[in-house]
Amino acid sequence: MMKTTPTITQPERAQREEAVRFARNTVRLEGFNLTAEAETLFTRYINGELTNSQLNEAVRKLAGL
Repeated sequence: MMKTTPTITQPERAQREEAVRFARNTVRLEGFNLTAEAETLFTRYINGELTNSQLNEAVRKLAGL
């Protein structure tokens, strides 16, 4: 089976990058850092490999929720 990579537009990618930057800064302001696993999920989201819903589900699972 051939693996396909979803394509997102450059404006969508920029919006996702800004959302991730905001999330990182919020976490840091609270005195925490994102784990390597969370960073990997965010990178996959920025690259269009995960939808917003998939990202949220993966982050909740990573947090044990």
